[in-house]
Amino acid sequence: MPFFAACPKGLEELLANELASLGAREVRQTVAGVHFEGELETAYRACLWLRLASRILLPLLKIEEISAERLYEAVHALAWEEHIAPNGTIAVDAHGVNDSLRNTQFTQQRVKDAIVDRLREVSGERPNIDTYTPDLRVHVLVRGSMAQVSLDLSGGPLHQRGYRRSTGIAPLKENLAAAMLLRAGWPEIAANGGALVDPMCGSGTLLIEAALMAADVAPGLLRTHYGFLRWRGHQPQLWQALLDEAEQRASNGRKADSARYFGSDRDGTVLAAAKQNAQQAGVSGFLTLHHHEVAKTHRPDGFATGLVITNPPYGERLEDNRAAAPAYVAFGELLKREFGGWRAALITSDDALAHAVGLKADKRYALFNGALACTLYRFEVFAARPEPKALPPLSEAAQGLRNRIEKNLKHLRPKLKREGIECFRAYDADLPDYAAAIDVYADHLHIQEYQAPKTIPEDVAQKRLRELVRVAGEVFAVPREKIAIKTRMKRGKLEQYGRQDERGHAMTVSEGGLKFEVNLFDYLDTGLFLDHRPLRAKVRELARGRRFVNLFCYTGAVTVYACAGGAASTASVDLSNTYLDWAERNLALNGLGSAKDRLIQSDAMAWIERDRGEYDLIYVDPPTFSNSKRAEDFDVQRDHVRLLRACAARLAPGGLILFSNNNRRFRIDREQLADLDIRDITPATIPVDFARDPKIHHCFEIRRR
Repeated sequence: MPFFAACPKGLEELLANELASLGAREVRQTVAGVHFEGELETAYRACLWLRLASRILLPLLKIEEISAERLYEAVHALAWEEHIAPNGTIAVDAHGVNDSLRNTQFTQQRVKDAIVDRLREVSGERPNIDTYTPDLRVHVLVRGSMAQVSLDLSGGPLHQRGYRRSTGIAPLKENLAAAMLLRAGWPEIAANGGALVDPMCGSGTLLIEAALMAADVAPGLLRTHYGFLRWRGHQPQLWQALLDEAEQRASNGRKADSARYFGSDRDGTVLAAAKQNAQQAGVSGFLTLHHHEVAKTHRPDGFATGLVITNPPYGERLEDNRAAAPAYVAFGELLKREFGGWRAALITSDDALAHAVGLKADKRYALFNGALACTLYRFEVFAARPEPKALPPLSEAAQGLRNRIEKNLKHLRPKLKREGIECFRAYDADLPDYAAAIDVYADHLHIQEYQAPKTIPEDVAQKRLRELVRVAGEVFAVPREKIAIKTRMKRGKLEQYGRQDERGHAMTVSEGGLKFEVNLFDYLDTGLFLDHRPLRAKVRELARGRRFVNLFCYTGAVTVYACAGGAASTASVDLSNTYLDWAERNLALNGLGSAKDRLIQSDAMAWIERDRGEYDLIYVDPPTFSNSKRAEDFDVQRDHVRLLRACAARLAPGGLILFSNNNRRFRIDREQLADLDIRDITPATIPVDFARDPKIHHCFEIRRR
């Protein structure tokens, strides 16, 4: 059977390659499309899997020496009753004009009349018109003295994947975004473990298309309407088999992909749209989005290579392009500063804007953004790095620090290796002159310096910190850019969860065979409490078949363990949407999360007090204190009785509360909780790497008597 795949000009070669990969035969390029042959299955696969096509057409009729009368007669003679029920719905789209057919609306009307008259004569019934989701969409192309009449099997533009609910100004069409990614070499970069960064991401189209491509998700999988679904030639069983195959490939691909898509934009409104679109596409767990200018973008940690690609502002008016020039300059400076060794690409309609980037393009590809002729510029970014200066010898005290860290590692490493632990505490103020904690997160370090006493001069404290950072980097062979440093001090309540930086350096680590996103630079806490590692393992052991609640869920790490342990359902409650989004990404990283796993944005205390559910396992790990404009103040020592009573009221018979907190001076009020069976299990929940600090947290098992 002959078919035709339409596409924007400039994509014909790429589309022909796509069709060949799907098994199409006799593939021939033409202007704005590709002819091909195959069985109906090939056309179905084209509708489902082509990332670049606009429509898939099944030619029915070719009319030479066309006129209005010849068009009507030829269309009327066709056996339309073989294609549509007489009382069905139709739509006709016409393109092109000639001397006889000077108006596309007139052409549409003549073809519609011919089809309606034919069906009325054959059956006594006539179809109705539905321009949105008709049973049959007819495509008419008039070119010179010839007209081609086809069935539109796609039923609507294939670039409309079904995930885009919101957009910004001048949104990029999905098939053009896919073409940019293919021309930039994203499939090869993705296969080699690279990341993708879009510093002007808008509503997220490039990020989402890249994630769908790398995760082997069919671009048409989310579409609910195709033009063949109510066509009389449709084979539902064949189509369902292809859908099932695509669903399985998508499931496998999402499990294999990782959080390696990083987007930012100066417009918070379009970032909200990007988040919504990514959620609809099922890839939000892989995206990290930040609200800032181009210049504040950083290379994501853990990725030596990748692709920086963007659709910066441009247009047809000269004054608009002049206003856009600073964004291109900032983009070029960003590439040279942060992305040496990466590939970059951008699309624009103005050569002068591309020249403002300050890099020489190694490839140029002609593309069309709608009717606007554009060029995709591709760059290989080379950045010279200065030779490091020779460091002075370590002081005697610093050498003592090195010896202590190496001694700790000698003690810890056998157990860490045996249990496959890659995130752990290596040092915690063992020596008074170096009062800091050093945590290892895979190939990164997280150093938390405790605030020096007022008796220690500032210059001495800074010198000790520099020595500690140097020694830690040398012992673990970690470069400085992979070391996050934070100064620990008493913080005001409003600073408790405040953002510390704007680097957007998220990375993925493993624990217990599961994956977690951590951010060592941007927040006071990293997203994974290392001292709670045994508690998370305990939750996985207890969760099978149980209804689980995670109060003050933070980034959802414990919920991931509960899901992995086979929990019947989960409810994760936190006041912060930032943390709930993070929890959603953690679930997605592990191929977990479904309708039974709820992420609830609410004050945890208020939620558990008003909820009327019944739960078998409640994990509650509140902060020492909390102050939010959206909820009443919380203090764990003052409010734990009220909190635990509310949790106990929701326990099913035989249910269990796991209660943990990090207040070193905490004392549980057994007198006011006398009706509950409370067992202190703290010693069993302190991991080996925190053994020097038994007060790092308190943990209790609580049941109703």
